[in-house]
Amino acid sequence: MIKAIGVVFALMFAWPAMAQDEVTEVDEVVVEARRSGAPTWEVTRGGSTLLLVGTIQALPKSLEWRPDALERAAERADRVLYSQAVNLSPGDILRLIWRQRTLTRLPRGTTSADYLAPEWQTRLVALDARTRDDLMTQSFFSTSAELMFGLTRLNRDRGPSVEDSVRRTARRGRTPSQRIGEVRGDAVIEDLLTMAPETWVPCIQLAIVAAEAGEPGMLERAAAWRRFDVPTVMGSPLELALSQCWPWGDPDWGIQLRAQWLTGVEDALAQDGTTLAVVPLRVLAESGGLLDTLQARGFEIVGPAWTR
Repeated sequence: MIKAIGVVFALMFAWPAMAQDEVTEVDEVVVEARRSGAPTWEVTRGGSTLLLVGTIQALPKSLEWRPDALERAAERADRVLYSQAVNLSPGDILRLIWRQRTLTRLPRGTTSADYLAPEWQTRLVALDARTRDDLMTQSFFSTSAELMFGLTRLNRDRGPSVEDSVRRTARRGRTPSQRIGEVRGDAVIEDLLTMAPETWVPCIQLAIVAAEAGEPGMLERAAAWRRFDVPTVMGSPLELALSQCWPWGDPDWGIQLRAQWLTGVEDALAQDGTTLAVVPLRVLAESGGLLDTLQARGFEIVGPAWTR
């Protein structure tokens, strides 16, 4: 059950000086953010500068990047924005424990073969031999997590995250920080407990492809992130699966999470000074995403190409 709760969190997801000095400070923040190795975009309006740092889930330990440079950028920023927090109450956790079979197992008397086409079932059976979990009978929620996080080693060889580095520095330097929204735990649990297995099929198919690519696919995705090759990251099997699966691929949750980021960015651009926002790369670079939206509204965006 503790593993299931951890998966929920893993899948969900965090004053200006005088004019002349302010320009210098902004330049320093931009330089340090880019020096870190994290893809970063700069958006400016009037006296407001917004730095969008694109993150991907679970950077591997073997990836060489410079969190220290990003930490220095966070120290110089006027404020920092993080992703949403999931607000789970003790009652929510008790409900998870009470309903754990629903969350972790397929409906009684069914297996994955009742929902997947024969080709996909055959590929899932082949992957089942590589894990201790029973991918045939456990819930598609659990299966998707094992395929994306376990068989790719995404969570097993995880290094420091972009958000952790920024949050630690902001807390130490008392930089004003906030999450761009909250997600109610009871709503999350209700959604997970009532989703029909059929709705998970597109997610499971992409998660199977990601698991087949395995650790090499996960490492290539991370390497593309480090070299600012955003289109390759977005087209990688693992990123496609994470984007399709719950919560980002859910028609209700996906819209809500993206809308909160758009509101947070608009609010940041209405304030003077420099805001450093740590944003999931998929929110930024997907078709019709945050960068496309800002560009369509006439903002000049300086940073890596996010489309081919």
